[in-house]
Amino acid sequence: MLDKSDKIYIAGHNGMVGSAFHRLLKEKGHNNLIFKNHNELDLTIQSDVENYLKKEKPDLIILAAAKVGGININNKDPCSFLMENLIIQHNIISTAFKYDIENLIFLGSSCIYPTKSQQPIKEEYLLTGKLEPTNEGYALAKISGLKACEYYNKQYGTNYFGVMPTNLYGINDNFDLKTSHVVPALIRKMHEAKIKNNSTVEIWGSGNQYRELMYVDDMVEATMFAFDKCKEQSFINIGTGIDNTLKDISYKIKEIVEYKGNLYFDKSKPDGMHRKLLDITKLKKIGWQPKYTLEEGLKKTYEWYVNQCEKQI
Repeated sequence: MLDKSDKIYIAGHNGMVGSAFHRLLKEKGHNNLIFKNHNELDLTIQSDVENYLKKEKPDLIILAAAKVGGININNKDPCSFLMENLIIQHNIISTAFKYDIENLIFLGSSCIYPTKSQQPIKEEYLLTGKLEPTNEGYALAKISGLKACEYYNKQYGTNYFGVMPTNLYGINDNFDLKTSHVVPALIRKMHEAKIKNNSTVEIWGSGNQYRELMYVDDMVEATMFAFDKCKEQSFINIGTGIDNTLKDISYKIKEIVEYKGNLYFDKSKPDGMHRKLLDITKLKKIGWQPKYTLEEGLKKTYEWYVNQCEKQI
């Protein structure tokens, strides 16, 4: 159980996930939070990471820093997604052990599971089949980080805990169309089409692929809850247990944005994994349920995006 005075280092505090951890912990009265911007601490430089963690000696590290992106950039640049994530993870996890930092939360991803995995996906399905080719580099890095935490726990008795979140979206998401995930990309495309009065928005894939979506604030709540409750397992799935087709999700966003044009699903573009619904039985057993419906989360995300757009005018 974390004490309110415990020092917590959030790696990646400016990103959607890291900033959500910052908000939640502040709301819960944790005031001893530490972090560094990229220009102050480059997590790919091991000596800098070692110097910082040796000096600060946090009680808990939340490893939310990662190179992330949507299907397009993952497919084009697998080398960077593999190597940068491996380096960041190695630097933080190995340094945590070197300086006796016993508590760490590792953020994985549901894309680590086999592309043709049985649905819904249980934790034990990890490494039982081939990965989805379009994000294989990123998935391999995340699997390696997860396994590193497991091995440290088994060999040295550390408390390095992994969570496997489903597809996340929310406040502070990345809305860059070249690198974003599906929800922010769709929100931006439809909002801009509405403003410009464009008649059609193009969407990658058939629309028949399924996606389980989770509002980021729900994910961080679930993570901190599970970190406190789960003592006998090295990682746990974090999700809603509900998925929708991309077509259904797109039309929900169209309604929220109030875009009046047409949606065109380009079947010549890849779908990615057909389905990756997480089995959240273990999460439910410890007593956690998501708070936000898909509609509520999408509305909050769109409202935040519009506010950011207005600030830039």
